[in-house]
Amino acid sequence: MPQPLPTETQSATLSPTMKGIIYMVLAMLIIPFNDGIAKALTARYPVAEIVWARYLFHFLLLLPLIAWKNGLPSLRPKRIWLHLLRGAFTVFATFFFFWGLSTLPMADTLALLFCYPLFITAMSPIFLGEKVGLRRWAAVIAGMAGVLVIIRPGGDVFQWSSLFGVAAGLSMACYWIVTRRVSASAPPLVAAAYAAVFGVLFMPIIFPGGWVVPSAADVGLVAIMGGIAAAFHLLVVKALEFGQASVLAPFGYTEIIMATTIGYVVFGDFPDPLTWTGIAIVIGAGVYISLRERKQKEGASA
Repeated sequence: MPQPLPTETQSATLSPTMKGIIYMVLAMLIIPFNDGIAKALTARYPVAEIVWARYLFHFLLLLPLIAWKNGLPSLRPKRIWLHLLRGAFTVFATFFFFWGLSTLPMADTLALLFCYPLFITAMSPIFLGEKVGLRRWAAVIAGMAGVLVIIRPGGDVFQWSSLFGVAAGLSMACYWIVTRRVSASAPPLVAAAYAAVFGVLFMPIIFPGGWVVPSAADVGLVAIMGGIAAAFHLLVVKALEFGQASVLAPFGYTEIIMATTIGYVVFGDFPDPLTWTGIAIVIGAGVYISLRERKQKEGASA
């Protein structure tokens, strides 16, 4: 269970970086509940419908928060088309991730999503003009080897749906590539709202037909998903107010703890030892890349 946020007396003794870490870990503790609900709903509804409904409630909850924190005029940032593109990649990442969840254990799907730092590193020389050293390329190769350990192509346990987890990671990497282009042109909550707008407007067009009228109980579950997603974004925004993204990034992997717990308790899923080996390799490679990028930035600013 997530721990309560520190009180004013307690937080006064904490450094800003530690406050950022606390908020980031809290965010990672709650977001797997969103994924658990999505996994349960995939047994009754098309994935596209779940994604659409999730982003509808997400937008309805974010709108008053944006009005309070940033003001409604902030919904018209510069380079709107780039924000829509970034939102599109977020929606596709969610879609592929939920599709993977429909057949794979939560921990496995999340670990495949975690390959996105590897894709970012591989794409950054092309799209961002960044130099990638030999050590980071080695980490990318090791991380991709970890992905192969998880999905085991050609083995008895291979499932084609594993590729949806990888596709989710690739979509998330594209999101971050675009984010580095537009990060300063809109507040984080506004960026999240544009993802919701894209999901609500375009999911019915991209995946028309075959949708199912939901029960009242399931509408409530999707509303909870939207609330969790909104709370997640608020916590991440709060974390970034206190700590640097390069410092906080490795703590994003703590999400695997709650995801594994929910997967085991609710769905009876638990990764086998070989899968855990692959998960450890992917996470280790991602953390190493994050630390190397942080070291390079510190060296450049020194």
